[in-house]
Amino acid sequence: MSEIYKVAKYQNIRISKHRESKMFSTIVSPRFGDMDGLGHINNTVLPIWFETGRNPLFRIFSPDLDLSTDVWHLILVRTEFDFLRQMYYRSDVEIRTFIVKIGTSSFTVGHEAWQEGELKAKGQAVLVYYDFKIKKSMPLPNKIRDILKAHCFPAIDTDEMNVDSSALF
Repeated sequence: MSEIYKVAKYQNIRISKHRESKMFSTIVSPRFGDMDGLGHINNTVLPIWFETGRNPLFRIFSPDLDLSTDVWHLILVRTEFDFLRQMYYRSDVEIRTFIVKIGTSSFTVGHEAWQEGELKAKGQAVLVYYDFKIKKSMPLPNKIRDILKAHCFPAIDTDEMNVDSSALF
């Protein structure tokens, strides 16, 4: 059993069977306080849910999530997301997380938020393998690169889904 599957076994994480089992899947139960005044999931909640979806990836780099500068070598340099459809308090949200691109010292993480069988939001985050002591990026170690490659999959292109954003809200 690979290291990441051992880690997932002891977390509230399951390896998704979606898209060739390359994604991590985390189920989030919206809290009452996650709603805005119109009863939708508030736009400030999605980045937190996507960060939660990155936890299995963080454990690839630091299995016990040790944040000391000797062990922790990740820094978030970019994050973005698009709302495709409204999300509500009434049902759980599945956050699907996967690798989109691997560079020399950075990698791009794809995120999708699914509720009631529909893609509701998507996004990406770029993380850099970084040495906090010398304040410089470093090449990703080959062992980590190989694990990341096992979870590499392109993000859903919503243009191919014929999503009419004017009809979503």
